[in-house]
Amino acid sequence: MSDSARATGYSAWRLIAEELRADITEGRLHAGDRLPTENALAERFGVNRHTARQAIASLAAEGIVESRRGSGTFVTGGSVHIHRIGMRTRLSTSLGDRHSAAGRVLESATEPAPADVAARLGIAPGAPAVRVEALRTVDGEPLALGTRWFDAARLPDIAAALRRTSSVTAALRASGIDDYVRASTVVAARHATTSEAALLGLGPGAIVLVTEALDTLVDGTPLQHQITRFAAQRVRLDIEHPDPAGA
Repeated sequence: MSDSARATGYSAWRLIAEELRADITEGRLHAGDRLPTENALAERFGVNRHTARQAIASLAAEGIVESRRGSGTFVTGGSVHIHRIGMRTRLSTSLGDRHSAAGRVLESATEPAPADVAARLGIAPGAPAVRVEALRTVDGEPLALGTRWFDAARLPDIAAALRRTSSVTAALRASGIDDYVRASTVVAARHATTSEAALLGLGPGAIVLVTEALDTLVDGTPLQHQITRFAAQRVRLDIEHPDPAGA
């Protein structure tokens, strides 16, 4: 463990858990692989066995690893879903028929649009906008939290449609919009907040992948601005590039 990491005051066990989580999510450890022993981890990171044990326990609480009496601790075989982000980004399409996705609206409100949201939606700052907070699950397991913004003048009833249909595509279709496309996506990563970790079923120190995106009508008219926080240990984002030939 680096001196700079120690200097942050961040708990040693969290740093160890974070490094092990990265080994798993980035493919250096695979499902079924055995983790190093507590003694080996203590030596590797320059800590005592209790600290190493606490790190492993936090990963076990997330379901990333499991301890087998007399055998050690192993990486579990939990699903990692591929979500393809392209011109027509739909989670249900990425998952195919093998998995079941569901959405649930947690909160919604019509409120003055913040300046950055207004700019993205092409409306005046402070103009009414519909904000929808929703949780997305796959096969019953939390995958993503989303914050979506819509122009209230264009889609005043979108929150009710989302509650009724549990699908953005279906809700937009019910509002008279049959097609929409992705105009831009920016991806970042950070630690989950306490509330995000609770809703996504993540342990302390877990990472979320954050996408900030703009969807538009086919003619380029802004439709929705969204910020989505994905549980990094459960998803891979596949950014599709346009065909250079324009096909």
